[in-house]
Amino acid sequence: MRIGIRGAISCLVLTSIVISAVGVHLLWWRTASQVSQTLADTINDQIVSAVGDQLQSITSEARSALIAVRSLLTEKVLDTDDPKKRQFVFLSQLQAQPTISWVAYGWPDGSFFASHKLGDTGFELLEIGRDRKLRIEQYDYTGSDIRLKDRRVADTKYSVTDQDWYRGADESSDERWSTLTTHPVGERPAAAFAAPVNIDNKRAGILCIIIELTRVSNFLSQLTVGKSAGAFILDRDGKAIAAPDADADELTPLKTSHPLFPVAVDAIRKAGSAYDTANAQAFHTEVTRDGKSYKTVLTPISFPGWSLVTVVPESEFLGPVQETIRKLLMGLAVLIVFAGMLSAWLAQRLIAAPLIKVVNEIRHVERFDLDKVQRHSSRLTEIENLSGAIGDMAQGLAAFRKYIPADLVRRLVRMSVMFIDLAGFTGMSERLGDRIIPLLSRYFDSVSAQIQQHGGTIDKFIGDAVMAFWGAPAPNPDHAADCCRAALACQRAVEQAGLVDDSGQPVKIRIGINSGDMLVGNIGSEVRLNYTVIGDAVNIASRLESTNKVYGSTIIIGPDTRRLAGDRIVVRELDRLAVYGRAGGLQIYELLGMADAFGGSTDWVKAYEAGLASWRARDFTAAIGAFEEALEIRNGDAASSAMIERCKQQLENPSGDDWDGTTIARTK
Repeated sequence: MRIGIRGAISCLVLTSIVISAVGVHLLWWRTASQVSQTLADTINDQIVSAVGDQLQSITSEARSALIAVRSLLTEKVLDTDDPKKRQFVFLSQLQAQPTISWVAYGWPDGSFFASHKLGDTGFELLEIGRDRKLRIEQYDYTGSDIRLKDRRVADTKYSVTDQDWYRGADESSDERWSTLTTHPVGERPAAAFAAPVNIDNKRAGILCIIIELTRVSNFLSQLTVGKSAGAFILDRDGKAIAAPDADADELTPLKTSHPLFPVAVDAIRKAGSAYDTANAQAFHTEVTRDGKSYKTVLTPISFPGWSLVTVVPESEFLGPVQETIRKLLMGLAVLIVFAGMLSAWLAQRLIAAPLIKVVNEIRHVERFDLDKVQRHSSRLTEIENLSGAIGDMAQGLAAFRKYIPADLVRRLVRMSVMFIDLAGFTGMSERLGDRIIPLLSRYFDSVSAQIQQHGGTIDKFIGDAVMAFWGAPAPNPDHAADCCRAALACQRAVEQAGLVDDSGQPVKIRIGINSGDMLVGNIGSEVRLNYTVIGDAVNIASRLESTNKVYGSTIIIGPDTRRLAGDRIVVRELDRLAVYGRAGGLQIYELLGMADAFGGSTDWVKAYEAGLASWRARDFTAAIGAFEEALEIRNGDAASSAMIERCKQQLENPSGDDWDGTTIARTK
């Protein structure tokens, strides 16, 4: 598909705008994401600090209460068998320490006594005697007094000596923190701080301060966590230890109805083994739920297996950024439309219109109406220079009329061109000096005769090189086949001439052939003209001649020559090559002979071309096998050896995904 220069320039302008906008957008979005991550980390640090302070306060109050009551017991100020003093001391600790839920004491014989806070409105006293009956007395606060609300006795399966906090403190004989869920009056997650009580060096019992975690949930509800974020304490399996709940206390169970609680559970389950609660490091992860993204941070806290999970909706930070981006995209769309219209107008006025005029002048040159060619001024230097160059070319072509008919210089002809060169001529001429002239004369005689016998026109001799072409000045529809036939004849003629170098070795030649559109005519200066051919196809033929050195071949032809000669020639496809100075690759072929005179086997050609197919399919192992087969059939085949080395290099250092099997020539 072809487009006009106006459309091309408009596309370039719009593309540059879009690329710039996308680049700014990505940079902005990256910065916003980094800022949001920083804010989320800051919020998490603040929450971790606040929760840490609260847990420190709770543990400090628990330790203070334990030390106070334990000291009274061990110093015999308080007798554990004195119910009134025991109740007074236990209740005073509940009232003095607001975060404490229980003050409990267990005897080795299984007896148990505890004071239990019932929210901020009352308390209860619980006692289990040797009869295994649970006696409960509940009291309400009435001003500064207390009033008995209920008294009951019930059977119980609760055994204090079976509780982890009791057994742990009894076995360690030291203060010990633990977690529990089982209480004499139900189950609720809590933390326990227990220590043994020894009187007269004898174990009298275990004293325990219990904090129900609903107190922590109440504290979490008071935290300001962004606009819509939340903080939760979960165990390793995602079970709720504490969650924001302003109503939670010893009477009101924890509710996990917070909208972000499922996100917190998903986060800790998603982390899996990558998150280690034994490690003090925070773990960052992102969770998507119901189409919304959340940034979560998991932080281990002091109690084993517990984690503080902070959940921050991504929209809280990136929402304003996304809204700004939407507005930016709308503005960008308007800008693109305006820029497209402006660039199209400028391209038409400054470039397209002047170029159309220049193209019309080239049409005059093509028709050889040189008197009609005009120069056009332009605000763009390049267009004005192009117009001037076309005018100069018209003047130069007009000079040809003095020497040859106009119809001879105005033709762009499809034809074939051949370059012949002596292998190793530079070193040979340096060693032989003026003795090289007889060798050159015999070489030129041999190839010139064959070129002329096969309808070719010798263009020039350049050092040891011979340039010849077919298809002009007289038309020749079989120029490709005739050129190939002449090349093979030149190869045989040099071999039959018995030409040898200074070391007595037979002289070898290299030939490059290509076909295509070429400008043919008298080209040169006003002083000297030469009837020759020029064009891209000519340059390729020259490059193909030197390419023989890479593949160890004698004659290489281009793809158009192969196509035009068809089944009249026998060839081997050598490679896809980007010759020096050109970006695109083209198929190159080694000319083996004419079909009507070729008597050799082509099994090695089939093996080589199979290897070439595997090479282009990136199956380098199979390619090596095929090339080795060709090398075995045709001993000393340099092209097969070269391709094997390339395959090995690809196996060791593979090319990128954009590799298409094209070989790029690095030299002429």
